[in-house]
Order: sequence, then C-alpha cells, then structure tokens
Amino acid sequence: MGSFTLPRDLYQGKGSLEELKNLTGKKAVVVVGGGSMKRFGFLDRAVNYLKEAGMEVQLFENVEPDPSVETVMKGAKMMQEFEPDWIVAMGGGSPIDAAKAMWAFYEYPETTFEQLITPFSFPTLRTKAKFCAIPSTSGTATEVTAFSVITDYEKGIKYPLADFNITPDIAIVDPELAETMPKKLTAHTGMDAMTHAIEAYVSTLHCNYTDPLALHAIKMIHRDLKKSYDGDMEARDNMHDAQCLAGMAFSNALLGIVHSMAHKTGAAYTGGHIVHGCANAMYLPRVIQYNAKVEEAAKRYAEIADFIGLGGTTTEEKVAALVAEIKKMNDSLDIPKCIKEYEGGIIDEKEFMEKLPKVAELAIGDACTGSNPRIPTQEEMEKLLKACYYGEDINF
Repeated sequence: MGSFTLPRDLYQGKGSLEELKNLTGKKAVVVVGGGSMKRFGFLDRAVNYLKEAGMEVQLFENVEPDPSVETVMKGAKMMQEFEPDWIVAMGGGSPIDAAKAMWAFYEYPETTFEQLITPFSFPTLRTKAKFCAIPSTSGTATEVTAFSVITDYEKGIKYPLADFNITPDIAIVDPELAETMPKKLTAHTGMDAMTHAIEAYVSTLHCNYTDPLALHAIKMIHRDLKKSYDGDMEARDNMHDAQCLAGMAFSNALLGIVHSMAHKTGAAYTGGHIVHGCANAMYLPRVIQYNAKVEEAAKRYAEIADFIGLGGTTTEEKVAALVAEIKKMNDSLDIPKCIKEYEGGIIDEKEFMEKLPKVAELAIGDACTGSNPRIPTQEEMEKLLKACYYGEDINF
C-alpha cells in the first residue's frame, strides 16, 4: 500500500501572502531567518495580516543558514512559554526546517533529538499548534514536504528529519517573495529543485502520483532556471511553482544518494560549509552515471532525457545526454565542477581524504540512501565521493 501526503491547503500566485488574514487562532509565532524578509517588507506584511486575523504575534528571528540543534531548542522553549496555536515559518528552507523541528519539541518537551532522527518516528503533532510555511527561495520545497534538515555543528553532521507529521497544514507559495533572491542563491536553489525532481523520478518508491509531478518540474526547471538566474521575473515566478512540484514528488517518493552525500559532506570540513544546493549540483552528474548501471534506473533517466528533448537513440546515449545537460546547466549557472574547485579550493584535499571513510559510512547510513536505485558499498561510496572531489566521471 502506498500513500501520498501534501498540505491540506496550498495557496499560490502573487499576493497569496494575504491568505494569512484568514487563519483562525489566538496566537502565532512567526519564525524567520537573517533579515531579507524584514528588509523587503514581507515580515511586516505577514505580521499585519495575522493581527488582522485577530492574533497576538511573537517573532523568532535570525535562524541561521543550515539551522543548528541549539537554535531549534531555543525556539521550542520560546514557544512553550508563549503557547501559540499557529507556527508560521517564512523565508528560505532554513527557518521553515528549524520551525518544523521546534514544533515537535514545543508539543513534546520531553522528547529528545536522538528520538526524532529515526525516520518516521515523530509523535503525533497538532495537539497544540498548526503549521503554515511560506517559502522565499525556489529550491527546498520544505513548505510541502515531510522533511527538515538540522545541523549538529559539534559532530559536523546534517540530520535529515523525516515524518509525514511535519508536512505543513498550509503552504503559501507567493512568487513575490522569491523575486528578491540574489543570483547565486537562485542557481543553488534551482539545482537543488532539479535534483529533487530527478531523484524522485528514479527513486525505488516512485509511483503514478509522483511521476508526473517530477517530470513536469524537470521540464519547467530546464526551461526556466537559466532565465531566472539572468533576471527574468516571469521565469523566476515559474521556478517558484516548479520547485514546489518537485517537493510534492520527492516528499512522497523520497530521494537518493545525491542528497545522502550532500547531507554528510555539507558540514564535515574545517575549511567551510558546502552549500546544499551547490553540493547537489556537483554530485548529480556522477550519481546519474553510477545509478545508470542499474537497468531500470537507466531506463528512467532516458525517459527524462526524452521528456526534455535531449536526443539520443539508445538508452546509453540518452543517459549520457542527460549527464552532459546537467553539467552544461551547472556551467551556465557558474557552479563549480567539483569540490576541489568549490569557493576557490576551501575544502582541503588532505582533510577530505582523511575523513573520506567516515563521511562515506555516514552517507550510506543517511535516510535518503534506502530509496536510491543502487545501494553503494563502502568502497563504492568512497570512490563516488573522490570522483566528486576531483570532478571525474564514474564508470563502475
């Protein structure tokens, strides 16, 4: 038996932020990130709409990129004191992901982080509050997914939390918020969305409900991401919808080892953080080559290539065309070819090699690995990660 879970209501299109004034409740906490929502006036508008709805509002601001366990616990404590019946998270993936985890600790103060990192093990939520998510970036689609990624900086590990309980009740997908994204963020979030859609399409858990969402998202991203990057606001608006469709697909079909590797390399090195969307973009071509050794996966990659008109006669040619197209997209978006080139070489080669066995082991154990069409051995994962470091093609 399969299942398909989405928010109860999804409002989309310019001006849909105004839907906040139709929420019913007494108190709302608004969780936001580092200031762009305030700077561009969206935070004030959201707070005013909630007040129009008759609610008392408190803010939890300054959620950092790649939110930490500490931030989550701090937010949960504030919620326990204020007792909201709505949690409204707005901004990029980080404040929405953080708010999802805060929600669990608000409703269950005695639970531990260790209990929540086991996939699909959350206690029943909505005993105290409902959740509304409003994305300002076009990538994570956390507004429609059952996932949240929280970073333990002490251990240098990103934990993907997974449970359909944390799928928001309401998603507001207003493209006006995404029109303020800088170029680099547009590129990284866009390739994150492309990775979501491609991994969902080849996932072992894909189904008739997720396939059309994934394919249409791939088509839109392929058509609109570069134009969005170059400042075309109609394309930017389309990308906001495309990333949401990709999220609907992967939330139900799950992901694969591009994400496993991105989760476990992101915070692993002292030289700096590898931004999640950029990591996905760099790793995706190599993972397609690796997975395509499985006949069913190769067939599905070929279907993607056909759907976006890449040409090729045989399955092998079509897979090669897809790999080449992803690399071409990365180049057009100024995304580095490999980890060694990332941010001018901030990830030290010696440290990368020293940590390789542990990072590979953690990536294999990541929640996203189980639905990948090919499960790597320790040796294969190490070879994959090395290929991603040096920018080599995969042939094993």
